[in-house]
This record gives sequence, C-alpha cells and structure tokens, in this order.
Amino acid sequence: MSDGDIDPLKFRRGFLLLLVLGISAIFFAMIRSFLMAIFLAAIFSGMLYGVYRRFVRWFRGRESLASIATILVFIVLLVVPLTAFLGLVTTQALEVSEAVGPWIQQQVSEPDELDRLLERLPFADRLAPYNEQVTQKVGEVAGRVGGFVVSKLAAATKGTVIFLFMLFVMLYAMFFFLKDGPSLLNRILYYMPLSPEAEDRMVEKFVSVTRATIKGTLVIGILQGALAGGAFAVVGIPAVAFWGTIMAVLSILPGVGIAIVWIPGAIYLAVIGRVGAAVGLTLWCALVAGTVDNLLRPRLVGRDTQMPDLLILLGTLGGLTLFGAVGLIVGPIVAALFVTVWEIYGETFKDILPEPTPVRVEPAPSGE
Repeated sequence: MSDGDIDPLKFRRGFLLLLVLGISAIFFAMIRSFLMAIFLAAIFSGMLYGVYRRFVRWFRGRESLASIATILVFIVLLVVPLTAFLGLVTTQALEVSEAVGPWIQQQVSEPDELDRLLERLPFADRLAPYNEQVTQKVGEVAGRVGGFVVSKLAAATKGTVIFLFMLFVMLYAMFFFLKDGPSLLNRILYYMPLSPEAEDRMVEKFVSVTRATIKGTLVIGILQGALAGGAFAVVGIPAVAFWGTIMAVLSILPGVGIAIVWIPGAIYLAVIGRVGAAVGLTLWCALVAGTVDNLLRPRLVGRDTQMPDLLILLGTLGGLTLFGAVGLIVGPIVAALFVTVWEIYGETFKDILPEPTPVRVEPAPSGE
C-alpha cells in the first residue's frame, strides 16, 4: 500500500469514533433536562440496593415485584414526608417574607422607634455614630431579601408540575436501576478505557462519598436544624420549620453554620426585651445544637470521604449554586470524582510528568 493510500481499518475506526461522539452528543442534548433525575435515581438505587435484594429473597427471585416494593418503601418513608414538609416550609417562608420586610421597613420609617431598639443592644454606644448608615443599610437589605424570597417562592410554585414530572422520571429510572443496576454499571465500565483498578477506585470513591454525604451532611444537618428549630419554637419565634430548614442547610459551613441564623434570632429577642429567652436560646444553640457536628461527624462519616474539609465545603456550596437543593448530595460526589480522576491521571502518566519540586519558603528577616 502506497503512502497516499488510506488505511481502511483506521478510516472505519475514525469514522465510527466520530459517529459515536456525534450521536452521543445529540442524545445527551435530548436528555440533558433529565440528567439530574437520572443521576439521583442512580444514587438512591445504590442506597436502597440492600433493601431490594432482601425483597428479591422474600419474593423468591421476582425482581420486578421486588423493585416495585422497594420504590413504594422509598415513596412512603421519604418522598411523601419530605414533600409535605417542604410544603410547610414554603408556606412559612412566604409568611416570613410578608411579615419581616414590612416590619423592618416600618422600623426604618420611624427613626425614633429604631433608635430605641438599637439602644437596647449591649454594644449600642458603639453603633450610635453610625445609626443613620445602619438604618439605610437595614432598609436596603430588607427590600432585597424580601424580593429574593418572594421571587424564589414564585418560581418554586411555577415549577411544581416540572418537579412532579422529574419525580416520575426518577422513580421510573429507579425501577430499572434496581433490576439491572450491576449489569448497567459493568457495561459503562467496559466502555471506559481505564484499568480495572482505576475503575474500581472510581466506583469505590463514588459509593463512599455518597454514603458519607448522606450520613454526614444530611443527618447532621437535620439534627442541628431540628434542635435549633425546636429552640426557636420554645422561645416563640414563628416559622420554626422554615428557620430549621435554613439552619439544616447552613450546617455545612464549618465554624459558623447554624450560628448565622440563631445569633440574629437571639439579638432579636434581646432587642424586644426578652433577655432571658435570648440567653437561653444562645446557650442551647451554642452548647447543644452547635456541638452535634463535632460529636457525630467523626462517627457517622469516619474516613469515608478522605477529602479536605475545604474541598467538601466548596463542593457542597458549588453544588447548591449549580444544581439547587440536590447539590447537597451531588456537589461533594463531583468534587470527590474530580480528585480521584486527577489522582488516576497522575499515576497513569507518572513516567512523563516531572518530579514535583518542594516549595521552599524563605524565613522572614529577623528585623521584621
């Protein structure tokens, strides 16, 4: 064969590769709206696979019946309670947005009343020179927060039909993932040009981080939100489900977490003259609800993630920004896979990559 001839085998392989990439791109463009529902279906199917296998034994190998039973358990124990609770949270969020904004604006429109409220704070003397600026900023924040909450709630209401449709897609996908999950996973791994060790490593990381996220972020968040929200109910702060949910989400932030919510709550109680309630709320949230993370996270999560706390935080916040509420689960998983892929890359190409050079930090001159 001359140099100008085209190798038929290479041509066919190149054409097939382009065809695969083109058709795959079109297919993923078609289903991109459902990718998150499918991804969540894969996660929940993996979590419930042990329950599914137990049903298979109970139903003497009838996999379709076992899959349906597993999905029904999932709906009864998680979907229905969560949907009802989110409905309550949405209602309370609307009440808060309708009540807090006008209240703050009323205080801003009545400077004398606002001044009297500020004078009750322990550090009122330090704020005195800045009362005008504080009043202006409080008004701006109140308007922006109120508008943001109302717009998000309106969007959530409009998206109810879409949510129900995506829930149907997720449950339908779970039915097949439970039945055919192992074979589907093996087929996906077969098409990946990685070594078996690298494939096992990625699957193990996916499973371990998912387990750690569910046990750590969600369980601890729910406990902290419930404990702090219960304290809000005791001291008489309204919309406890809404504030408890906000604190459950904010519990992912190390160091501050739920304090972003309960500290303003305690300040509010002190401003309106309920100093005892403010002290009690502070003690409970700081000594009980605030220490749940330190006590339970090492036992629930253990060494499952094996990732720096900063990367977990960035993955969670980035997931929330990109994917919404499901980002609490998806974000850390993507971050873990990101680290794992780069580790595999470094090990695969270690022969051609340069040796890392230690960074030397020169000590500061003694005179500084």
